[in-house]
Amino acid sequence: MMGRQRTTSGSPFEDQFGFCRAVRVDNRIIVAGTGPIEPGGETTSGDAAAQAARCCELIITAIEGLGGSAADVVRTRMLLTDFDDQDAVGAVHARYFGDARPAATMAGAAWLCRREWKVEIEAEAIVPDA
Repeated sequence: MMGRQRTTSGSPFEDQFGFCRAVRVDNRIIVAGTGPIEPGGETTSGDAAAQAARCCELIITAIEGLGGSAADVVRTRMLLTDFDDQDAVGAVHARYFGDARPAATMAGAAWLCRREWKVEIEAEAIVPDA
């Protein structure tokens, strides 16, 4: 059994709220709800699609940092603050995870960690045995 491994993304919320971007135990990687955070801590500018792309980039970076890849993603959850953004966010999801075809949920949320966030995404991956 492999020990618990963690990775961070530099989000200011990780220290503030006491969590890490992703945790790997054995061959399972769980990625926390990921908002559109830029390296300096500011929110990604632009529409829901731009924010979703940033979320997906952060998720894939975290998974790769723990020895997996986008192809290993088996589950995603997308939280949106506006119903009208579902097609745009879905298209971004397909671009990043369409080949993996994970089980996915898209749901509405009244609010996310920052008022300007339009989307937050979380993911789970199963890394095949070597």
